[in-house]
Amino acid sequence: MERTTHPNCKINLGLHVVGKRPDGYHDLETIFLPVPDLCDELEITEVGSGSDSVMVQDGITLDNAPDDNLCMKAYRLLHSEFGIPPVVIRLKKNIPFGAGLGGGSSDAAFTLKMLNAMFSLGLDDTAIEQRAAQLGADCAFFVKNQPTYATGIGDRLEPITNLKIENLKLKIEIPDGEHVSTREAYCGLKRDLFGSTRSDLREAVKRPVAEWRNLIVNDFEASVFPSHPAIAELKESMYRRGAIYASMTGSGAAVFGLFPA
Repeated sequence: MERTTHPNCKINLGLHVVGKRPDGYHDLETIFLPVPDLCDELEITEVGSGSDSVMVQDGITLDNAPDDNLCMKAYRLLHSEFGIPPVVIRLKKNIPFGAGLGGGSSDAAFTLKMLNAMFSLGLDDTAIEQRAAQLGADCAFFVKNQPTYATGIGDRLEPITNLKIENLKLKIEIPDGEHVSTREAYCGLKRDLFGSTRSDLREAVKRPVAEWRNLIVNDFEASVFPSHPAIAELKESMYRRGAIYASMTGSGAAVFGLFPA
């Protein structure tokens, strides 16, 4: 039995860091938007009993061992609960890591969905989301994979409809050699952000895209730009090239721009 799918990346339309939680995580507000044009390739094959499950990585070289990949963690989560058979997971990475595009989270969520289908586990989307949330803050978003308003650590999800960006062209770029770890981005946050009043993202995205530049912000830009001026310059260059709206996504280093089609 073999299945292949293509986990896609995401961008954030705005990202507010609301405050720090007692468990050390941060509460967020953001809008996740799936990007179907930039995907990894994920193949899962069942192997005979008595074999070990293995992970094979190709494409962009990752900075973690295959056994530590979120896909393997997703497999082990379901194996411990349902005793599913061993598998070989082959992942071709096309989505850059350390970019704020959620590629690893997408891979994990798609792994859960594929294993659920392959072995007829009977989990509905809500049940898969609950398990995905154990693997990473934004993993659950990729289960339904639709425009979503997210709060909490990115695991409380509310569908967003009527985003008026269909007639715009999305471009995603990363400055050469730039990577931003999530830890680095959080360490640079100013605490005066917490509790500050900002526009409601759900209302802001209803406004014309030309107004977003003055309404929608990513709090991590203030944290990341001082130590990564190339990322700040990329955002400004997108505006010079005619973007209607541009922003860093997630904790960086990728920047996206919405351009006239």
